[in-house]
Order: sequence, then structure tokens, then C-alpha cells
Amino acid sequence: MRLRILDFGTVSALRSQAIFHGLAETITAESDPVLSLASPATPYVSVGMHQEIAKEVDEDFCKNAGLPIYRRHVGGGAVYLDENQLFTHFIYPKDKAPRRAEQLYPMFIEPVVATYHDLGIEAEFRPSNDIHVKGRKIGGTGAASIGDATVMAGSFMRDFDTATMARCLKVPSEKFRDKLKSTLDDYMTTMLKELGEIPPRELIIEKFLARCASVLDVEPYMDKATEAELAAIAEAEVALVDPEWTFVQGRKFVQMGVKISSGTHLTQAMHKAPGGLIRVHLLGRDKKVADLLISGDFTCLPPDGVDRLAAHLVGTALTHKALGAAADRGMEEMNIEMPGVTGSDIAEAIMGAVETSE
Repeated sequence: MRLRILDFGTVSALRSQAIFHGLAETITAESDPVLSLASPATPYVSVGMHQEIAKEVDEDFCKNAGLPIYRRHVGGGAVYLDENQLFTHFIYPKDKAPRRAEQLYPMFIEPVVATYHDLGIEAEFRPSNDIHVKGRKIGGTGAASIGDATVMAGSFMRDFDTATMARCLKVPSEKFRDKLKSTLDDYMTTMLKELGEIPPRELIIEKFLARCASVLDVEPYMDKATEAELAAIAEAEVALVDPEWTFVQGRKFVQMGVKISSGTHLTQAMHKAPGGLIRVHLLGRDKKVADLLISGDFTCLPPDGVDRLAAHLVGTALTHKALGAAADRGMEEMNIEMPGVTGSDIAEAIMGAVETSE
């Protein structure tokens, strides 16, 4: 199988996010798989598909610092991004990629890990979707289903600005922010930290493509984006800056909030599962779920699965046993994948909101 390589070089912040969104929309069953490469010319903040911006990002700081906030169609957490990240996006026709996330992650992470090794960095895959070096994170990945394509998003971490990352996030106090900064410094690593220098971009790509060829059993070939693909990327740029998309989770919360009436409780809680942080806004009535919003930095396939799961839980008794069983059943029946998140994790988050109202 051939792997089409589209190297966009350094592009605008918005285009660096729009590239894989647009390319995915053009993929058909007959298309060759695509690997796109790009870096943003200017910094920005990227939030996961299921996150609630007001809960995760210091919007005032970002506005004053001139940092745009873009919501991607991939799960995971809020992250500060700049020219020191080399984005890698595998964009495959659905039938040419594994259907399950637990197969996707190891498959597409392996050539990245092997490339780090070739550069002299002892990286390893850490389930479900991270890359670590001696216990320190050097990168994460995210999977998504867009149009008829399966997307695996990742990056090579050449360097990382932990100070600005800590400043972009919503925290309860400045003392906590200082702790966050020191934690990021301790927990994260980069090519610069590991090697003392940043390898040339051309060398990283050369070794990466060689590893893609051997690990994925593909024949990489360089190509240029077609006019149709460039048009789709331009359309994705427009869609990504639409406030209706950017603040979609907050809008759901507002819509949910107007349903409050006498005898009901609208509460929120969160639970840290192995697959990521789960936040819930619960509207409880008569000891059952009357309405539910689930957000967080987890991965969910297909993208609308988390909303369908929340709808599925409406009417369920507010007990851990009933919620866990209903969530597991819903994920199985609707073929929803949330790596590292079980029905019990969903129940734990919801029951936290129940306890808040008592």
C-alpha cells in the first residue's frame, strides 16, 4: 500500500489545525492513505473535542496574549502549541485502518517511537495513547473519525514552553499555577531536553518516513495537495473559527440549564479515569437522570458517541450500579469506544454530582 506524504512546512496557526480536518473530508474508499506534516508559524491553544473551554482555559489571558483558541475534532486535553511541534496526521480511508482504538494507537505510535530511538531518545509507548521517555511524557496522540476517514493525530516534541502552557490553563489560584508549571517541567520532556539540541526538521522527517515504510508496510511518496484538498482545508478554516463550533460544549450547558424547575438539581462533578478527565453536568429529578452533559479530555469514537451515551442514560436511576451497567450497555450497543473509560468511570462521575446536590 502506498502512503501519500503531504509536507506543508510552516503554516498559519489556523491552517495547522485545518489541514487534517480538510484532508479527511476529501478521503474516499479508493484514496491512498495520507500522512500530513506541518508546524504552526505562531502559537495558539488547541482544546479537545469534548472539553468545556470555560472550565479548562484562561480565556482572558489568551485574549490579552493574542492566543487564538481552536477546538479540534480529536479528543484529549487543552494544549499550548507553537513552532516547536512538528504535527503528524495519518489520514486513512476507514477500511484501510483498524476499526478499534486499541489497535489504532499501537499501530501508528510505533513508527514515532522507532524514530525517536533512531534519533537517540529512549521512547516507549505507554497505553493507551502516550509516548514516554523514562517516565516523562514526550507526546500524546488522538484518534478521530471524520467523514470517511480515520485520523490519528500526533506530533514530534522538539521543545515545549511549559510556562505559557501553565498560564493558558484555568487554575484555582496562582499558587496552584506555580505548582502546575513545576509539574510540567518535571513530567514532560522534549528532544531539546533529551539531546541538548533539536535535530534538523529534514532529518526527523527522513527517519520518520523510513520507519513508516518498515513498520506500517507502506511505500511513502511525496506529493502536493490538490486544488480540491486546498479548498477543503480553506473550508475547514472557516468552520474551526465559527463560535458555534468553538464554544459548542458551553452552549450545550446553557441549553441544559434553562430546563431547571422546582424540585430539580443541576450539579456538576468530575472523575479522573485512566483514559482522561470526565466532567459531568447532571440535571437530576426524582432520583433519575433528567438530562446529562458529559465533557472532558478523553477520546471518544465516533465523535458524537459521548452525546449519544449521555442521551442513552436519561431516565436511568441515580445509583452507581444502574448507571455503570447502563453506560457499559450503551457503549456496547452503539459501538462507542472510549479508551481507558468504563461504564463504572461514567457512573463515578455522575454519582459525584449526585453527592454534590445532597
